[in-house]
Formats: sequence, structure tokens, C-alpha cells
Amino acid sequence: MTDDPTVGDLSFRPLTEADWPAVEEIYRAGIATGHATFEAEPPRTWEAFAAGKHPGLMLAAVDARGQLLGWAAASPVSTREVYRGVVEHSIYIRPDAAGQGVGARLLAAFVALADRAGVWTIQASVFPENTVSLRLHEGAGFRAIGRRERIARMSFGPLAGRWRDTVLIERRTPTSPE
Repeated sequence: MTDDPTVGDLSFRPLTEADWPAVEEIYRAGIATGHATFEAEPPRTWEAFAAGKHPGLMLAAVDARGQLLGWAAASPVSTREVYRGVVEHSIYIRPDAAGQGVGARLLAAFVALADRAGVWTIQASVFPENTVSLRLHEGAGFRAIGRRERIARMSFGPLAGRWRDTVLIERRTPTSPE
């Protein structure tokens, strides 16, 4: 990781197995905050990471030098056909690229990709303490639809053993079924 990411010439492309070291590093940094996920560790391999993801909905944000600054990925919420257009997504940004517009641009690109893929609902569960993520998503057209109180217990870090709430957010495509 360098100290000065370049974000002016940001581009987006599918995540690939070659991105795994950077994806894992960014994911690990998010985990370390205690406000990104209930997971204590990233998956051990690219295969484990990609196994649960929608293959067409894994996106990398890359600077002009080809350095991965963030990633977004989604998983189907169900194998049932009636939920084929509903996914749960995650978005992670390198800590030294935060606050530079990478997240907003990556999320916008991800939403556009999901719309083209026929997704009608993108959802996520966000810790209420993660106000940056909640504001980012609100700016991209997501809305809070509820708070899940004491949904799970942290298993690591200073919050280990503590029950946590999450805010369930969603974004429905403009052409979503009513």
C-alpha cells in the first residue's frame, strides 16, 4: 500500500483472482474498525470469497496506476427464483483512499452494473455507528427500512461478546416491480 493513492483517473472493472491480495488487505482493514462486519477474518482464499458472490457483481475501483482502491460485491439473498433480482452487497475502500470520492463513485458504478444485470433490490446491513457508510448509501438512493436490534454478537476485538444492531438499507431500481 502506498501513502498517496491517485483517484483522479478512477476506473472500474470486474474483480479477478489476481486482485485477491488487495481485496483481502482492504477487507482486513475494514474488519479492524469493528464497524464493517461481524466477520472476524476475511475468507482464506479467493475461491472462498468468490463462492458466495454473484459472479457478475464483483467490481474493482482502480486508480490510474492500476492500484485497487476499493471493491464492491454482492451475494444473492436466496436461491429461490422469486428473489433472483435481490442481492446483498458490501463495499470496502482502502483507508488511505477514504474521503476522496472513491466510495461514492464505486457505489454509483456498482448500482449501474446491478441495474444492467436485472437486480431490482440491493440491500445491506450496516452498523448504526458506521455513519459514513449510511451517508454514502443515502446519497446513492438507498433508504433505511428498519433497525435490527441485537441481531448478532461480535466475536472479536474490543466489542467481543457485545450484541450489535444493524440498519437494514435498500435501493430499488426505478423500474422495480411495485
